[in-house]
Amino acid sequence: MKKILTGAIAALAMGAVSAQAADDLTLQLKWVTQAQFAGYYVALEKGFYSDEGLNVTVKPGGPDVAPTQVLAGGGADVVIDWMPSALAAREKGLPLVNIAQPFKRSGMMLTCRADSGIKTPKDFPGHTLGVWFFGNEYPFLSWMGSLGIPTDGSEGGVTVLKQGFNVDPILNGQADCVSTMTYNEYWQIIDAGLKPEELVTFKYEDQGVATLEDGLYVLEDRLKDPAFEDELVRFVRASMKGWKWAEENPDDAAMIVLEYDETGAQTEKHQKRMMGEVAKLTAGSNGELDPADYERTVKILLAGGSDPVISKEPEGAWTHAITDKALK
Repeated sequence: MKKILTGAIAALAMGAVSAQAADDLTLQLKWVTQAQFAGYYVALEKGFYSDEGLNVTVKPGGPDVAPTQVLAGGGADVVIDWMPSALAAREKGLPLVNIAQPFKRSGMMLTCRADSGIKTPKDFPGHTLGVWFFGNEYPFLSWMGSLGIPTDGSEGGVTVLKQGFNVDPILNGQADCVSTMTYNEYWQIIDAGLKPEELVTFKYEDQGVATLEDGLYVLEDRLKDPAFEDELVRFVRASMKGWKWAEENPDDAAMIVLEYDETGAQTEKHQKRMMGEVAKLTAGSNGELDPADYERTVKILLAGGSDPVISKEPEGAWTHAITDKALK
């Protein structure tokens, strides 16, 4: 295990930055240090950021960390967030802008016990479903809205259990289904003793309600600063180089992540497995947001029944200004 070294230290060691000091930039992760963010740790470890004259600090997240609040408070320059959360925050007055989209596909799932009798989404009513909140609930609520299933526990609806960031409710019988990611919590259930044949999974991608995850966001006003824009161009270029390296070297990328895990909570087995799954979600992305993926996300969020996540089509919520230059 090692302390997180910023890009400036690596740059000095490599001689990548000579007389000119590196530009400081802070990235706030959406969650704790794990292979979900491998591309950024690879870019740190391999000197991709320092090669670009950047001194990047990566701040892990956690259950008590809201990336949007960190950004609003000046605690980070760039944050990783899911688009439903970002668009909801934008509508409420925080002008977030997506500058890059390393994740092409969604890893979100609802994982249910087969013995609950749930075989299709039509079987959800009458059951208790575990749902993550703090901005992570929006895709689920939109999905239920599109199905016409109430989420208030009323007759014909589902009971929503505010799920902690673990899978305990499905293990102890509190919920018939829980929120999981293909690369993380699903495997926690398997490791806890349940077998794949004892579970039924509903991938948001397969259900046609997948929304964009793990995009890079900044505050809109800061994009007016040419110097900051230049830093972002270099940051995105180095980050995507890190992601492509991680895709091609998944086991090595997982080991790099483990080196930066200061908690010691992660395991080699879990991180290697996670990296293999995450690589499926970033594959095919060069970092540029696909407008069609954005429009699909917006459409899903607007179609959330009587209480949609957003009430109107967003304006100015994304830009290609950074990736256009970073990908030259």
